[in-house]
Formats: sequence, C-alpha cells, structure tokens
Amino acid sequence: MDAGWRPLHDELASDENVLGSLEVDLDAQGRYASGAIALTPRRLLVREPGAPGWTARELAPGLRLSASDQGGVGRLALHDAGGRLAHWRYTLGRAPQAARLVELFEAQQAALREGRRWRPDEAHCPRCHAALPPDSEDCPQCERETAAPPSTWVLLRLGRFARPYRGQLLLGFILTLASTAATLVPPYLTIPLMDDVLIPFQNGQRIDPWQVGWLLAGLLGAALAAWGLGWARTYLLALVSERIGADLRTTTFEHLLQLSLDYFGGKRTGDLMARIGSETDRICVFLSLHALDFATDVLMILMTAVILFSISPSLALVTLLPLPFIAWMIHLVRDRLRTGFEKIDRVWSEVTNVLADTIPGIRVVKAFAQESREAGRFRDANRHNLLVNDRLNRTWSLFTPTVSLLTEIGLLVVWGFGVWLVSRGQISVGVLTAFIAYIGRFYTRLDSMSRIVSVTQKAAAGAKRIFDILDHVSNVPEPARPVPLAAPQGRIELRDVGFRYGARAVIRGLNLSIRPGEMIGLVGHSGSGKSTLVNLICRFYDVTDGSIVVDGNDLRQYRVADYRRHIGLVLQEPFLFFGTIAENIAYGRPDATRAEIVAAARAAHAHEFILRLPHGYDSLVGERGQGLSGGERQRISIARALLIDPKILILDEATSSVDTETEKEIQRALDNLVQGRTTIAIAHRLSTLRRADRLVVMDRGQVVEVGSHDELMAREDGAYRRLYDAQARQVDTEADDGERRSHLIAEAALPDAGAASPAKA
Repeated sequence: MDAGWRPLHDELASDENVLGSLEVDLDAQGRYASGAIALTPRRLLVREPGAPGWTARELAPGLRLSASDQGGVGRLALHDAGGRLAHWRYTLGRAPQAARLVELFEAQQAALREGRRWRPDEAHCPRCHAALPPDSEDCPQCERETAAPPSTWVLLRLGRFARPYRGQLLLGFILTLASTAATLVPPYLTIPLMDDVLIPFQNGQRIDPWQVGWLLAGLLGAALAAWGLGWARTYLLALVSERIGADLRTTTFEHLLQLSLDYFGGKRTGDLMARIGSETDRICVFLSLHALDFATDVLMILMTAVILFSISPSLALVTLLPLPFIAWMIHLVRDRLRTGFEKIDRVWSEVTNVLADTIPGIRVVKAFAQESREAGRFRDANRHNLLVNDRLNRTWSLFTPTVSLLTEIGLLVVWGFGVWLVSRGQISVGVLTAFIAYIGRFYTRLDSMSRIVSVTQKAAAGAKRIFDILDHVSNVPEPARPVPLAAPQGRIELRDVGFRYGARAVIRGLNLSIRPGEMIGLVGHSGSGKSTLVNLICRFYDVTDGSIVVDGNDLRQYRVADYRRHIGLVLQEPFLFFGTIAENIAYGRPDATRAEIVAAARAAHAHEFILRLPHGYDSLVGERGQGLSGGERQRISIARALLIDPKILILDEATSSVDTETEKEIQRALDNLVQGRTTIAIAHRLSTLRRADRLVVMDRGQVVEVGSHDELMAREDGAYRRLYDAQARQVDTEADDGERRSHLIAEAALPDAGAASPAKA
C-alpha cells in the first residue's frame, strides 16, 4: 500500500484486510489537511484531518455512505436511520476514490444483510488507486470513464476520407487481384513439371527441352509479373493511405479548433496530441500495409480454395479442416484485443500527459526541486503502461502459436491423406505436389489473417478515439442564418444573463448596458465572476440563461469568427508563439505591414525594448515567450491586440505582469487607445481603473454596484469602498514591511555592526 497508509496496519486484526480507501485532504472548515478513511469487512476506520490516530466504527446493516459535490468541494457523509453520524470533505480530484469507496461500502452492506462475508483481494488500480474487486484486473471506476468498446466497424467510417480517392483505390484493387493471380500460377505449373517431365525422366524416358523451357519461362514470367504488379499496387495504395491519414489529421485538428473552451477544459494536452499524432499515424500504417495485406490474404484464400476444389474436391475438404477452429479462436480473442488496445491507448495518453505537463513547466519543476517527483509520476505511468501491455501480450502470445500449430496439423493431415490418395491411384504425385504448394500459400495467408486481428483492433481503437473528437459538437454553435457584422458600434447589453459551470451557478440574473466607446471597469473579489463575464462577452461560452445583445442583435446570431475579429483581447497570462517578435504582434493580422506592426508596438510602449534585442523585430522568442520578461511579453500581447484595431477591447488583468513604471506607460497609451472603443477592463489594482467611465462591482456572479470611482467612494458602506480601503491598507502594510526590511539591511551592512551589538548588550 501507499506509504501514507502504513500506520493503518497497526489497527488491523490479523484476519482483517482493507477493501477500499480514501485520502481526504480538507478539514471541516475547508482548510487543507491530511486525513484518511478505510473500509474493512467489519469496520470503517477514520483518521480525521490533522488528527494523529485512528478511530473505528463497527459496520451495521442500517448504515449508509454517500458522496456528493457542493460548491466545488466533495462531501462524504455517513448516515443511519436517525440522521447523519459523520461527514468529511475532499477536493474533487479525490472524487473517483470516493465513488469507489461508496460502491464498496454498499456491496459490503449488502453482504451483511445477506449474512455472508465479502473479502476481495487487497489490490489497487494503478491509475486511480481504488481497490479492485475480487478476481478482476479491471477497475470499474476507470472502465466507467469510457463508452462502449470500439467495434471493428468503426473503420468503415474512414470511407468518407477515402471517397476522394475512389479511382486510385479501384486501380489498386485491380492490381491486387492481378498480382495475387500471378502468384498462384507457379504451383499450377508444377503439375506438368512433375507428371510430364521429372517423373518420366526418372523412369528413363526422354524429356522435351522445349516443354521444359516453356514451363520454366512460365515460372519466371509469373514471378516477374507478381513482382511488378505487387510493386505498383503497394506504391499506389501507400500514396493513397498517406493522403487519407493527412486528411484525417487535418480534419480532426480543424474540428478541434472549432470546439468551445469547455471541451478543452476537460481534456489533457497530451491525450489530444496522442490522438491527432500517434492514432492517425497508426491508422495510416494500417491502411497502407495491413489493410492491403488483408485484402491480398482474402483474395489468395478464395482463389486458392477454388483451384484446390477444381483439382481434387476430397483433398480440398481435408485442407479446410483447421479453418473452423481458427475462426473460433479469432472470434474468442477479438473482443479481448479490442478492449485491450483501447486500454493501451488510454494508458499511453497518461504517459504523454506527464510529458505535456512537465516539459512546458520545467521552470517551475526546477524552481521547486521537484525533478524526482515528476520522474516518479512518469515512472508510475510507464509502469502502468507496461502492466496493461503485458496483460494483452499474454493473450496474444498464446493465440499466435496456437494458430500456427493448427495450420501445421492441417498440413500434416493433407500429407497423410494425399499419400493415401496417391497410393490408390486417385491423384498423381504432381497433383499432390501442387496441392502442398497451394496449401503452403493457403495456410500462410490464413496465419497472416489471424495476425491482422491485432493490428485491426489497434486501428479500430485509434479510429474510435479520433471519431470521439469529430463527433463532439461545439457548445458554441454557428447560427443557421447569421446576421452580417460589417462595422459594429460596440453597444453591449446583458439581459438577465445566467451561466453555470456544470451544476455550479457562476453568474445569476446579471443586467448591464454598455454604451459604444465607454470604458467599463470590472472589480470584485476573486471568484465573483469577472473573468467569466468577459468570456461570455467574447462568446468563449454561451449563456445558459438570458442573452447578450451586441448592436441590437443577440450575440448568437453572429458568426463566431466575424464577431471575434472585432475584439481585442489581452489576457492576464500573455501567451506568445514560437517565432519572431513581428510574427507574434501580427498574429491577428498576418498581412499587416512592418509600419503597422511598429506603430502598434509604439502604442504599447514595446518599441524601445524590441530595438534593444539582437535582431529587433526579427528576433526569435522561445516557446511561450521564453527569453522575455513578463512585462515585455505583456506589452507584445497588448500590441497584438491593438494591431487589429478592435471595436471592443477587453483587458483581463492586462497590467498585472508589469512593474509600476511600465504600468504607467501602458496606462498613458491606453488613455488614447480606448477613445472610440468599447473597453472592458479587469484589474487587480483598483487605482488603475480610476479613469474608467463606470465601475461595475461584482459579487457572487451579480452586479452589486455601478458608478464612477468618485461616486462609489462616496458610499461609506459600499462594496467598492470596502474593496478600495482593504487594498489601501494592504499597500500600506507592504510599504511598512519593506521600510523595516530596508532599515535592517542597512543596519547589517554597517562595518561595525557586529562589534556594536555586544557593546549595546
């Protein structure tokens, strides 16, 4: 078990084991604290958050354990017939463990009511750390996260991507048919070669050189034809499959870009990268190699079967004896492979998720000396990947040799039955030789088809994960009849706006009217809904209640791209792409001239520091703006927003990453730039919003005050006045602390400071 659970061992009886467990990480007041709950066959052991020891509660038939989510905090409660006995809190990252603990508790209570004892093995899922049910290697909690296992029929949905290449695919099929037929010619020529040439020559008869020459020429011609046709069809179908794979990647990525932000909020970067990258590559390999081999195998088996029955029906029937057994094994193994490969895909995405988290955040990892922790995360994910692969390999390693054994037994039966037919004079030695040659091809292709089951299920699992993206519909849909938006005025009205994140209401009944060219400052405590309101105005999300009206039309009546072209957005955390300074500034207008780029940089007070860079505007910035300070990145972000000359300007903590002097420069630039633009600004420092036309004070998703700075400050008990006074006191406290630190540093720097202290003492 985990190291944090070792003290629990002292509380367990010799015949008692842990069925399930939950680590709670919040105390009764919602503060972070470490606690634990463990379920055994007869007790519920609890270590309250912050408490040193364990307490026990005996299980009884009337007890009930329930898990719920309220306000973003998970709650686990224990009840009996009289009411609630105890409750615990945890962050939602523990929700899978809590749900699993409730399941185990209910199963144990059912066992108590029925008078039986339930003791699953003390095994835990390496993914969610929940206890596993007995005699099972699969975690029900993790299995619930995925839909039905992928069917092989999902591969037929790739037909929409193959449709543009119908002509090439038809030609490839014809070439496959011809090359397969060419490979079947040599065994047929062995019949006259054996019966009319070799056996008579062995018996002392003369042979016809021309007949031998024609037979050998036929063998050579068939080999050359098979080689040429095989090369042509392989090259052609490889080209087609690569284009299908490229179209699949492009379509998936384009669709991904059209999805709303809430989709990305529930996905990991590494998982999406794996789907678009490795999954499409796996499908491409399947189409270019294995699908072609499968088609060749089917044609070879069918054509060989026809030839075998035309030569000797009785011997052909014996040849097909192993086929039902092989088909039964393929059916038996297929479902295990299908679900197994999807599990492998999920587990591999865990590995890529660790990489996607750690590499971009390597500065934070090193700053907090967490290299060993991240290495441990990667090691655990890699170990889980190894475990799932080993489990699948146990099935596959038994299946493949068994199929080979059945084909060898079939070949042995054919030899025995064929020798018996030759001894009775029913077939010639040449016919038996041709049969053996054909059977070699037949069984080889049969064995190859059985192996294709593996790659087919891999491709099906990958296709399912790709189509999971393509089937997802954006929560911000395009209008059926869009209203044109050529020259917006910037009038924004919010009418009874409500918005929910899942079951949690973030904004409720919000009404606000913003005039064209007006500057609005949004203020309020963290979590009051300011950023959410900005996201709704940008239409990153759609309102769940009410409407947002822009220039007299509902926001949802405009095309998303048309509307967002008129919005300039500066985020709290500036994001820069890998490329030059000029390319980052011109991201919203790739066709902007250098003069326009420089003008935007000047307006954002970024021109001076850009010129100090080694290559000026052509200087490369690293990924996410590495090599630039936070203030420099923010000013480039502001220049990027200003270059598109937006009608609506949104500043979400735009000056939070700059020092006071830089903030003043940006504010002076913004004073000119906000003229004629509808501006919505969020700022942590309230002093930066004093020039706003109106301040909108938000609290718990509602507007509680609206007015200018002076009007709101005149209200003695107003929400804005309390916020402003609290921030002023914080600034004064920080200034006093800074002054005391300066005095101490100056005192410590005196040459005789060390000698003066004893004298004063």
